[in-house]
Parts: sequence; structure tokens; C-alpha cells
Amino acid sequence: MRSTTFLALVVLTAGVAAPASAFVKDGCGAGDCRSCHSLSKNEAENILKGLVHEVLSVEFSDVPGLWVVDVEDQRGRRGPVYIDFSKRYVITGNVLEVATRENLTRRRMIDLNRIDPSRIPLDDALVIGDPAAEKKIVVFTDPDCPYCRKLHPELRKVVERRPGVAFYVKMFPIKKTSREKAKTIVCTRSLELLDRAMEGREIPPPDCETDQIEKNLEFGRSIGVRSTPTLVFPDGRVIPGAKSADKILLLLDEAAAPPRKEPRAGSARGGSR
Repeated sequence: MRSTTFLALVVLTAGVAAPASAFVKDGCGAGDCRSCHSLSKNEAENILKGLVHEVLSVEFSDVPGLWVVDVEDQRGRRGPVYIDFSKRYVITGNVLEVATRENLTRRRMIDLNRIDPSRIPLDDALVIGDPAAEKKIVVFTDPDCPYCRKLHPELRKVVERRPGVAFYVKMFPIKKTSREKAKTIVCTRSLELLDRAMEGREIPPPDCETDQIEKNLEFGRSIGVRSTPTLVFPDGRVIPGAKSADKILLLLDEAAAPPRKEPRAGSARGGSR
């Protein structure tokens, strides 16, 4: 999967009355403005009326001079938008932290759109690691996807370093050319054939009839899987893209943190949930 680099920010005038500029010499803008500005959930709803379906929460952004507002669209998808301290502008798009190159917007979207991992059927999955392992990570993969092939050996590295983790690999062949290979792997339930396919070697044609591939594609899309590889962590985060063993372990350790609480209404003066 190709990683998104940087998308231009789209600025929409919200069309509401604005107070004096938030950034003035010798004013609030000269220091930390958070003590001078507040934005309630009701205010955010008025500003975003007609732009989003529902406002979930409001808090100060990591970016000075902005609130981050978690919203939901008509399809139930969640994500953040940003409102500036003047309350005149709504900003949508990716916010990247320069020092780390981390996409803060994508991270927040992943956090907001967690699923219940117990919903994922695992009867067809191939297990890398101990099936009795306490930590389960589900991997949606395509045997012809180059990024899946990059990820595959990292899964075994994780299991070697942390035996309490197991990966449940589900075939999700986005490419039609790889569906026969995926069927072979599902029919045989062979880790050896999975390894061979991920090494780019030929494997035999399927020797059974199965609709499991179609079921996987339909279910995966229903929980937000749009590309391969995609990993679903124990805390419900759906994270796309090939990851190193180190990164997987880091994400897994983050999963031990308490899940995001349901947002509540309130003014963002120092943050609100």
C-alpha cells in the first residue's frame, strides 16, 4: 500500500461572525491562547451545520490556534476537522508533525473508527504463532500484493520476539489475478503455500469450490478495509499498510492503553471530551 505523503489543506469559510483576530501582537496570540478562547460543542455544530452529520467532540488541537473537532458523516464514518480561533474557517485535510512526519489526522481517524475485533470471523484464517496466544492481530492480505509480501516476514519476527502474539491471516485478494491463489490457500489452509505465494513462487490451482473469498471481501469492506495489507489490532484499530516488526510491536503496546472514551459536549478550554 502506498503511504499518503501530504495533502493540501482545504479551507472553507464557515460564514459566521468573528471576534478580533486570534493572532495579534501583545494580545493572546503573543503566548498560549488557550486561556482566552473557547468553543462549545453547540457552537461547533452551528459552524459546521450543513457540512457534517454530527459533531462528536471539541478540544484544542496540537496545532496552535486551532480546535480539533471530531465529526461523523452520513455514512457513519468519523474523522477530525479543524476550526481556527477566529471561528471563521474550517480546515479539512492532513496535519503532519514536522519532527516525526507523523500524520496526526490519519492517527485520529484510526482512533475514531475502531471496530469490535470479535466480530471478525476467523474460521478461514491461517494462524502464524500460537493459536492460544492472548494477543490476536488479524491481517487482511493479498498473495500478489507487493506490500503484503513485505509485511509477511515481519509477522514471523514479531511472533519470535513475542510468543504471546498470534496473527490470523485472512485472504483479501483485491487483484482479480490473485483470487485463484487465495482460493488455493483457503482450500488447503497451508502455511507453507502461503509462504510460497508471499515469496512470489508458484502454487497449485485450487482443488475445492469456496465462496470464502467473496465473504472476506464483503466483510472486510464493511469494517473499513480498503487496501492490503490491513491489520486489525486487539483494541479495534484498523491500520492499513506494511509495517516493520518494531512498528507492529509499538502499535500493539499502544493497544494496551484504555480505548477512547465516548465524547461529551462541553467547551474546549483546555480540552473537552
